[in-house]
Amino acid sequence: MKKILVTGGAGFIGTHTCVKLHESGYLPVIVDNLSNSHKSALDGLYEICGVRFPFYDIDCTDEHGLRSVFEAEGPLEGVIHFAAFKAVGESVRKPLEYYSNNVGSLITLLKVMKEFKVANLVFSSSCTVYGQPDELPVTEDTPWQVANSPYGFTKQVCEQMLTDIGNSGESNFAAILLRYFNPIGAHHSGLIGELPLGKPENLVPYITQTAVGQMEELVVFGSDYATADGTCVRDYIHVMDLANAHVLALKWLIDHPGKTDCLNLGTGKGYTVLQVIKAFEAVSGSKLNYKIGPRRAGDVVSVYASADKALKELHWRTEMSLEDALRDAWNWQLKLSKKPKHE
Repeated sequence: MKKILVTGGAGFIGTHTCVKLHESGYLPVIVDNLSNSHKSALDGLYEICGVRFPFYDIDCTDEHGLRSVFEAEGPLEGVIHFAAFKAVGESVRKPLEYYSNNVGSLITLLKVMKEFKVANLVFSSSCTVYGQPDELPVTEDTPWQVANSPYGFTKQVCEQMLTDIGNSGESNFAAILLRYFNPIGAHHSGLIGELPLGKPENLVPYITQTAVGQMEELVVFGSDYATADGTCVRDYIHVMDLANAHVLALKWLIDHPGKTDCLNLGTGKGYTVLQVIKAFEAVSGSKLNYKIGPRRAGDVVSVYASADKALKELHWRTEMSLEDALRDAWNWQLKLSKKPKHE
């Protein structure tokens, strides 16, 4: 069974990708410092897959620690690199932490990969690399604008670094840069899902936590944007669709040695924040307590994807709807609220 190192593998997208890797005959090796995830996610993975995947509580900026994983678990077929801070608003408040972690961890990982001659990397990028695009939908050829947040800029820097290494022809290095739009949802079993530590920075866990009374109310950041109802527009993709794309991307790398490329992963449809709230109310059958607040620093007005290239290169397209994702996220939240509180 071929081993794939999954950094940030105890996180939201990481756990769901581990499920898909296991279903595809790979053995995920998880590295996660649990800074924005919880070890209980590994129990959920075990319940779904029936296997305890190797797990290392290591920070990806720790070169010695990463090297010890490569030594213990090698040979590795490739790496899927999720480990990064990911909240736009938080990055505006804590820019140094985002630069140090997001850029620093990738540099450290690349050094160790080179040392152990591991050539294949699936990189977790973001639609934030585009800034606020002049035209929609966004294609991979859409020119980058100035990033609206330190988070977005860290993804621009990391993508440029990987492109430069790919262009150097060094060590048959191959990377695929996956530009996510807005991942939401959960595994249909309700055994794994999005579990932010502290106050949620992303919309859907904020919605579901408000709906169960964990949060007093949801704040909608701004209602005076140039959109259908004045709230921001995003492209919301089910996390299981996203996870499936990572397995296909890994296979693409193996078939394209020495090549570096980028792909958008989205549905091609944009929804406003208020449309998502209304869809959630319809799915859950409950009214949501929310209010309109001021705009949030770092937010772009509107962005949604063209995923034509992913269809062409990976034969991938989304299969689940916004309603499917909200239903699964709600199921996860309901099951989570019945469990004992995490320490």
